[in-house]
Amino acid sequence: MTVIEAAGGLVERDGLVLVAHRPMYDDWTLPKGKLDRTDADLQACALREVWEETGYSCSTSGQSIVVQYAIDATRHKRVTYWRMMVDDGEFVPNAEVDEVRWLLPSEARFLLTYEQDREILNQLLR
Repeated sequence: MTVIEAAGGLVERDGLVLVAHRPMYDDWTLPKGKLDRTDADLQACALREVWEETGYSCSTSGQSIVVQYAIDATRHKRVTYWRMMVDDGEFVPNAEVDEVRWLLPSEARFLLTYEQDREILNQLLR
């Protein structure tokens, strides 16, 4: 079984959370991506992926959660999500994410496509 490591963030600003639309999948999700050789660790991966997908530089709270799911019969993905606060930046649509929305957590729960993302939101905002 191959495990693909990835990381992402629950990004917050002024009591709102960021939800990203990916046109390739036509879904609303939390920003994340695969660990690559330039990343020092999973936390660095999460910060890089959030910046690449959203344009926001963030800092982490240290609070994280790990989820794992099957991609197919031979591969699983393990994703570590950090709770993050925006330090700086501005969203610019790109190939991976064409729209972001800043929503109250209750609104984000409604818009998120995947139950798994709703669970991440619930657990990190406890």
